Amino acid sequence: MTLIKTTDPKSHHEARLAREKLHLEGQVPDGVLRAEIDASWRRSLSHGVHFNGKHELALESSASLDVLLASNRLLIDAAIPAIDYLAERQGKEGLIILANSDATILAVEGRADRLKGSGLQDITLGACWSEAARGTNALGTALVEARPTLIDCGEHYLDRLTDFSCTSVPIHCPQGEILGVLDLTREGPLGRVHDSTALLSMAVSQIESRVFNNSFPDQIVLAFHSRRQYLESPWQGLLAVSLGGQILAVSAQACQLLRAERSALVGKRCEEFLGVDGVQLLTRLQQGGVGSVQTAKGEFFYKTLRAPARSVNLGGPPRGVAKTAKAQPDLEALAGNNARYARALRMARQGLANELPVLLLGETGTGKEVIARALHLAGSRSDKPFIAVNCAAIPEGLIESELFGYREGAFTGSRRGGMIGRLQQAHGGTLFLDEIGDMPLALQARLLRVLQDRKVAPLGAGEEQDIDVALICATHRDLKRQVEDKQFREDLFYRVNGISVMLPALRERDDFAALVTRLLSKLDAPNAVLHDDLNRLLDAYHWPGNIRQLEMVLRTALAMREPGETVLTLDHLPDSMLDELSASEKPQTGSIRENELEMIRQSLDTHQGNVSAAADVLGISRATLYRKLKQLRS
Repeated sequence: MTLIKTTDPKSHHEARLAREKLHLEGQVPDGVLRAEIDASWRRSLSHGVHFNGKHELALESSASLDVLLASNRLLIDAAIPAIDYLAERQGKEGLIILANSDATILAVEGRADRLKGSGLQDITLGACWSEAARGTNALGTALVEARPTLIDCGEHYLDRLTDFSCTSVPIHCPQGEILGVLDLTREGPLGRVHDSTALLSMAVSQIESRVFNNSFPDQIVLAFHSRRQYLESPWQGLLAVSLGGQILAVSAQACQLLRAERSALVGKRCEEFLGVDGVQLLTRLQQGGVGSVQTAKGEFFYKTLRAPARSVNLGGPPRGVAKTAKAQPDLEALAGNNARYARALRMARQGLANELPVLLLGETGTGKEVIARALHLAGSRSDKPFIAVNCAAIPEGLIESELFGYREGAFTGSRRGGMIGRLQQAHGGTLFLDEIGDMPLALQARLLRVLQDRKVAPLGAGEEQDIDVALICATHRDLKRQVEDKQFREDLFYRVNGISVMLPALRERDDFAALVTRLLSKLDAPNAVLHDDLNRLLDAYHWPGNIRQLEMVLRTALAMREPGETVLTLDHLPDSMLDELSASEKPQTGSIRENELEMIRQSLDTHQGNVSAAADVLGISRATLYRKLKQLRS
């Protein structure tokens, strides 16, 4: 790791001399500042930054801020645990700041009250601290230098920052490009800079690991090192491997361990570097724990960080072994004993195989995404991406950029390099549009055109790109009624309503016992069983939250077990949950809209109007619950 070197009292004096020269003559004196700071000051001057610059505003509107935060959600989610950890240890001394690759601030924690009163009022969400905008500062300069950066008192270009010192470390994405930067800003000199730099570097390593892991949700992610004790440390290498045995991404540490450039690794077969083919690797992954492989570069210990839940042949069958049909999800089992439901799922699978769209209808919590994934895995596109988009969970102003992507500079707060939209991410695979009934009308027209022409143009781009996707949509709403009410386009309705499947509510299913068994197995408790009293209580309940609510009840009961217990009883549920389960009989089936309203009302009543608690039980976000309340009351 290369650092811009620390400073000493002599450099503080030199910085003051350089600042006086800058004030008097408007230029940076030669040979006074250390080389890195001298270069940064000269860049700042060339950008037209005035050393006496005042506070600048952040983004102009809350909508722009929403776009900024949404387009950097992967980085923010990965960084939150590290920021919280740093804030506990360094927050009393200064600020912990997260910025994106444009040096635009995404998160701030620490003593903002004290520091903002000292000249840092514009350390706030949405404010850009690039070198071109604010002159020499650790956030912006670290991005220009592409390495950890230390800026001591007096070395900032702006006069109002002379009392502060900063340490910043860039954050890299799995492809090696800079994704953002993490910064510690404090009042006074750097002092023990190596401690803060090491702490930030460790935090950045954790962030990069989370970003790497979360970037490949449907692929295999491995951590490895030549020494077993270095697994789960900042020095482990990370490797993403496709279900076909192809290396998709490697971390910088992985490149060092394998002694190869990233360009020489990405795209190659895993056996070329790991000394083991795809079939052998998959077999070892399924065994769990820590394993080892012997390669041309020595022995490596590895641990699986992420692997698909299903069994997949990574490299094809060994020579001399006949290729067997790949395992398919049992759609019949998902249908239980409902023959009509099973027939609808079989037709949906066949229709999807023949490029017909599938529309899944049903109440919230009936497992629409589970069915959509099962349909995807049962088809010829099973080794291709499955991309899910919840149209109700994304703010209305962001759905377009989320679906279609955008080019760099398409709008204020857009990410450097732009963003690939979900439609393009799903190319070759399956696109699942959940809650399509909540899609804004204006966006429905553009989606219709994409589905008709099979071409998509990201925001800010003139050229269109071909896409090939299988389409599955889902909604809890009555789309026909929405068409009549002019809330959903009729032409789009007929475009997405190829094979329609109505998912039964849990209270309408007669395979309750089998469903409980499957859920317990999913929750890693295949040996657990329900006591008769608990089974009768659950069977009599009307389940407004459907399968999602049942899963939460089972998860709670499992968490309350003592070691060795296998029988789940009434004693394993809290009183509040028992009261809710005992509150009412199964109601008569009404419309989806009526059932949803009743479900929301009951959840809010149970939790004394606490929206957060009610949303958690229903399995939706607070924003979605507020939106549904508004729609249902209209």
